[in-house]
Amino acid sequence: MAGINSKTKLLFKLLKTSLSFGIEQIALIWSDRLGRIGLIILTIMIFVGIFAPVIAPSGPHEIYRYPDGTLKRMEPPSWAHPFGTTIFGKDVLSQTIWGTRVTLKIGAIAGIICVFIGTNIGLISGYYGGLIDDILMRITDVAYALPFLPTAIVLVAILGTNQWVVILVIAALLWRTSARTIRSNVLSLRNRPFVEAARNAGASDLRIMYKEIIPNLLPLIFLFTAFSVCWATIAEVSLSFLGFGDPSVVSWGRIIFLAFAGQVMRIAWWWFVPPGFAITLFVTSCFYIGHAYEKVANPRLETY
Repeated sequence: MAGINSKTKLLFKLLKTSLSFGIEQIALIWSDRLGRIGLIILTIMIFVGIFAPVIAPSGPHEIYRYPDGTLKRMEPPSWAHPFGTTIFGKDVLSQTIWGTRVTLKIGAIAGIICVFIGTNIGLISGYYGGLIDDILMRITDVAYALPFLPTAIVLVAILGTNQWVVILVIAALLWRTSARTIRSNVLSLRNRPFVEAARNAGASDLRIMYKEIIPNLLPLIFLFTAFSVCWATIAEVSLSFLGFGDPSVVSWGRIIFLAFAGQVMRIAWWWFVPPGFAITLFVTSCFYIGHAYEKVANPRLETY
């Protein structure tokens, strides 16, 4: 019984800490004018993605027909179909809403993995220095040398177009910038008095890195998280537009790809404009949120 109570107390403590930390981050973003705009847009998009089955008029693959049984091909926007229909008789509004869930999931997961990899590589490289630093930075140089889109296309073509493969490919190629920046900041922190004090007190390297140094890098890490989600989303849209996205799901990039493949983009503007506008809104919201963290990571921006 005592063991259960201690676990329950620990769980509540973790939940309380997480909630407090989340509120602090929201307050930080809300304190910036552009951050507020970005947070509102992102919240709306997350809401749309979560409740897509309730909000969308139909499923993403549902086909509409006229009373005589013919497909509702290329129907322009109307009350029945506010965003019109595709050449396959599918509702563009429904596809755009369902695409919110898929695109946000791929962009967010890939972006977070990118920052996780880059942060750990930069932290280890900057803290230990020497041979470890040389090896990790040479690996980073190789990653920089790889052109993203051609390399991603080759990897996806080899490994498959499953959305999890797309996530891993994006994450494996986009961590390099965060690794470089985190390393440079760790180099300036590793010899600070608070780190020396922890080292003299007998703290292990892992404790110093993750308990002493990482908290001082959180604004920078969150900044790169916001930007990495943007880059990952654009990367997913690019791969999908080129036909290398997961064909079993509907994403914003795939909607535009199908419009382009149908060679109707000049006449059926309603097919590709909504997902294109949604991509612009989402990426802009992430950059606005990143702007709030950028002002914390670089206080000199307050003067501009």
